[in-house]
Amino acid sequence: MSDPIWQGPGVPASPGAQQPPQTPPPGHPQPPAYGSPQPPAYGYPQPPADGYPQPGYPQPGYGFPAQPPPGGWAPPPKPGLLPLRPLGFGTLLWAPFRTLRRNPAATFGSGLVVQIVSVLATAAVFVPFAFFAFGRLERTGAADADAILAGTVAGFAALTLVPVAISLIASAFLQGVVVLEVASGTLGERLTFGALWRRAAKRIWPLVGWTLIVTGAILVAFAVGAAVIVLAALSGDGLSIGIAIAAVVIGGLAIAVLWAWISTKLAVVPSAIMIEGLGVRAAIARSWRLTNGYFWRTFGTILLVSVILNTAANVVVQPISFVGGFLLPLLDPTGTGDGAIVAVAIGISVLTVLVAVVVGAVTAVVQAAVVGVIYIDLRMRTEGLDLDLQRYVEDRDLGRPVGDPYAVRTWS
Repeated sequence: MSDPIWQGPGVPASPGAQQPPQTPPPGHPQPPAYGSPQPPAYGYPQPPADGYPQPGYPQPGYGFPAQPPPGGWAPPPKPGLLPLRPLGFGTLLWAPFRTLRRNPAATFGSGLVVQIVSVLATAAVFVPFAFFAFGRLERTGAADADAILAGTVAGFAALTLVPVAISLIASAFLQGVVVLEVASGTLGERLTFGALWRRAAKRIWPLVGWTLIVTGAILVAFAVGAAVIVLAALSGDGLSIGIAIAAVVIGGLAIAVLWAWISTKLAVVPSAIMIEGLGVRAAIARSWRLTNGYFWRTFGTILLVSVILNTAANVVVQPISFVGGFLLPLLDPTGTGDGAIVAVAIGISVLTVLVAVVVGAVTAVVQAAVVGVIYIDLRMRTEGLDLDLQRYVEDRDLGRPVGDPYAVRTWS
């Protein structure tokens, strides 16, 4: 057998010369030998030269199948209320407002119920006492008027603590309700008003215990300050009164700083009670540990959201009060107080209360939601909760059995 004759590039082969095997260019599959089965070609199948489809089954190509088999690959979980990763500061600010917009029937409805209960409780306390006190002042002579007036002022001051306590309890309960909405919304779930309250009712008593502790601490601080002022006033010494007032002011500032620190460290206690099912003492310790190293981030988020909400509330409510304050003197400059003027005054007052209730409901929900968002973010940063939530959502979407994604993992 003779060796093949070498031919330069571009020179046609002589007739009868042995041809070397042709090597396909890089990136193209090797053509099969004659009689061997054709392997499937990767990439897009090439149509035949005449433009008609080739008979037979289509050639497989790259990519995943459109429908994965059971237990196979699934796309990444779709975020719900929160992205399943540690949150940036901007997300911490807008996520509480999105909680209200995402499920308004459950969140705003809960806030509205709490606000109405607070308003009715305040009216039930102040209205009867006001009728009693002013009626007594009208029946009192000039000699006893000063003493009766002082007692009336003291009574109003004491009764102020009642709606404050009710408001604290209602706000804390609402915080527990809303944090459940934040937790379920993060998983892409949407609870109804009734389902949300039924779930919150299972953990209501530890939450009430926590709110009583908070309310008691506030009442003790008020009582100490009032006792100092009263004792100084009873002494009759002007210097003692001045020292007492200065002590109350300085002590009040110190207590305010201490309260800001403690309340920030314990900000996620209701979240730990409602989501993890902890008792009051365990929830306090849990909140204290979660906020370690994140105090200023937690404090700054809560403070900034509070400033935004209070500013927005004043922008909405104050113009109504401002218009009412100027409208009544213009309608009744002589102060006759006829029926039409009284009706206008009552209408403005009712409108102000209604707007205040609506704004208060929105404010309470957002303030409660921001604490729930902070709780989830702290657990993502300190415990890798985002990975647990991603795994839960993926398993749930694939129909696998799932547990509680917010359960705290214990390492053996």
